[in-house]
Amino acid sequence: MDKSNTNSTTENYKALRYSRQLILDGFGLEGQEKLKRAKILVAGSGGLGSPVLLYLAAAGVGNIGIVDFDTVTISNLNRQVLHFTEDIGKRKTDSSEEKITKLNPEIKIVKHNTRIDIDNVQDIISGYDVVIDATDNFTARYLISDCCYFLKKPLIEGAAVALDGILMTIIPGKTPCYRCLYPYPPEDGVLPTCSDMGILGAVTGVIGSMQALEAIKLVVGIGENVTGRILTFDALASSFREVNWARRESCPLCGKEPRITELVQYEVKCKLKGMD
Repeated sequence: MDKSNTNSTTENYKALRYSRQLILDGFGLEGQEKLKRAKILVAGSGGLGSPVLLYLAAAGVGNIGIVDFDTVTISNLNRQVLHFTEDIGKRKTDSSEEKITKLNPEIKIVKHNTRIDIDNVQDIISGYDVVIDATDNFTARYLISDCCYFLKKPLIEGAAVALDGILMTIIPGKTPCYRCLYPYPPEDGVLPTCSDMGILGAVTGVIGSMQALEAIKLVVGIGENVTGRILTFDALASSFREVNWARRESCPLCGKEPRITELVQYEVKCKLKGMD
């Protein structure tokens, strides 16, 4: 078979894969090429990370990094839709790679089989263009947000618990940072455990899908991101609410007189079950 014909067939096949988004206003081949070149890091491949990873891969983001130290358990399966019953006991990074590759074999996956900490966070984040925080703990969240600020990496924050979710996009130097909203983590024993609060899987699906959408818009350069505002989701009311969010002059990280000038690792303990 003629090599030129083979290449043409391959390109036509790729065009068909993304045909429904290529025809969008402001997207086109240029937007698709931007996605192909993009390097996006997803911290966490659980309830939020699952829809994030699926939609980034489906959209054609060419380089996706996954950070997760955990293995799949049966209690994950009500919300972590990237993992199946037969994956119980597998590393989440391996399970994620398997599903993403089946969905889109053109994607390059880099697995970081580790827990994010103060010693590795900078090395991990530095190789990516955009970071999506899909973690579920304050230790990782503050490390990621501070590191993104210092390295000037756009960060898409999302969180979900029980029947509520929250979303915000942070562009260092241009928008409020995470500490403008939460200057410091809560004290030990204030937060209830995840098992006490519970979570409906579809809520993480909504927030995770929107995190992926924020990243795609940011890379392609279309639309408006959720910057300078916070988007909250109430699943019971099926409603979204926007809250204006401004930079704080007193912010310990990005304020006029910053007190945090290097990475700090916090250890925040959740409230124990049965505590008043």
